[in-house]
Amino acid sequence: MEPVYLDNAATTKVDKEVLKAMAPYFDEFYGNASSMHVKGQEAKKAVEKARETIARAINAKLEEIYFTSGGTESNNWALKGAFFENFPKKNHIVTVKTEHDCILNTAKWLEGKGAKVTYLDVDKEGFINIEKLKKAITPKTFLVSVMQANNEIGTIQNLEEIGNICRERKILFHTDAAQSFTKIPLDVKRMNLNLVTINAHKVYGPKGVGALFIREGVKITPLLHGGGHERGQRSGTENVPGIIGFGKAVEISGKTDYKKMSALRDKLIKWIIEKIPDSKLNGPVGDKRLPNNVNITFKGCEGEALGGYLENKNIYVSTGSACMSNTNAQSHVLAAIGLSREEQESSIRFTLGKETTEKNIDYVMKVLSEIIEKMRTAGKIKNG
Repeated sequence: MEPVYLDNAATTKVDKEVLKAMAPYFDEFYGNASSMHVKGQEAKKAVEKARETIARAINAKLEEIYFTSGGTESNNWALKGAFFENFPKKNHIVTVKTEHDCILNTAKWLEGKGAKVTYLDVDKEGFINIEKLKKAITPKTFLVSVMQANNEIGTIQNLEEIGNICRERKILFHTDAAQSFTKIPLDVKRMNLNLVTINAHKVYGPKGVGALFIREGVKITPLLHGGGHERGQRSGTENVPGIIGFGKAVEISGKTDYKKMSALRDKLIKWIIEKIPDSKLNGPVGDKRLPNNVNITFKGCEGEALGGYLENKNIYVSTGSACMSNTNAQSHVLAAIGLSREEQESSIRFTLGKETTEKNIDYVMKVLSEIIEKMRTAGKIKNG
C-alpha cells in the first residue's frame, strides 16, 4: 500500500503548483525586495501580489498583512506587541487553556513582565463559555486571544460572537487561525478581528513563512528591529520565494473539496465508534469540527505504540501536536476537556489532507482494527 499520510495538522506536503511558482524566485528573480533596482523591484512586485491574494482571502486590506517567519512568530508578536503598546495602563489578557503552546508560553512569559492572564476553561468538547468570557473581562483587559479551531481536537469556536463582545468593550481581538485558515471561512470584518495569525505550511505552502493581520489603526510594538522592512513593523529581509509560495497556496486553496474531506472524516469516525469497542471521539461532531480532524481515545492502547504499529503499515499519524512530540508532557488540550492521563496516552490524532482518498480511509480502517485487537489481546496476556 502506498504511504497514507494522516498528519496534515502537523504540516502539509508542498503543492506542485506552489513549487512551480516559487522556483523562479531562487535563481531568476532573486533580488532583495527592498532594493530599488530592477531585480529588487521584480521581487517586490511579486511579494505585493502575494500579499494582495492573502488579504483578499480574509477580507482584509493589502496594507494590513505583515509577513513573518510563521505562526509562532506571529502569535508572539500579537501578544507581546499588544502588551507593550498598552502596558502599564492596561495589562490583562484573556485566553483559553486549549490554545497552542506558542500562545500559552508567550502569555506565561508576559506574566513575568507584569501581565495578568485569565485562562478560560472549556467544556468536554473544547468550547469556551461565552458568559464566563464576558465575566473575565475587566477595565484592565486590552486583549482577548482565542484560536479559531483547535489543532488537536478540531473544535471551532464562534469568533463572530466573541468579536462582537470585544468590539462592544473596545478590546483587541486576536485569533490564531494557523490550523483553520482556508479550511473554514475567516472574515476579519464580519468577525471583528484586530489581529490574526496565519501560516503557509498548514495550507500546502512552504515552511518558514507566515503572516500577521493587523487591522488598520491598531498599534502594536514591533517584535524585531532592524532595517524597517514591512512598513517599519517587521524588520528582516523578505523571504521572497516563501512569500510567493504562500500566496500561491492561498490562491489555489479554493480547489480543495472540503465537503469530500468532511465526508471521509465522518466515515472514519463512524466506523471507529461503531466497530472498535471502548473507543471515544474527542471534540465535537459535524460542522463544529475542522473538516480534516479525527481524535480518538482507544482504551487499553498506548498511543505512541499504536502510532508505531500504524507506521509499520505505512500509515502516518500523531498523538497530538507535533510541537510536543519530543517531550513527555501530557496534552494540555485533552486534559482541559477532562481526559485522565491514561486516556490522554491512549489517544491518536488522524488529520486528513486534500490527497486523502476513500481507498486510504478503507485501508486505515482495516489495519486499525487488526492492530487494536492485537494490542488489547497482548495487554490482557501481559496483565494475566
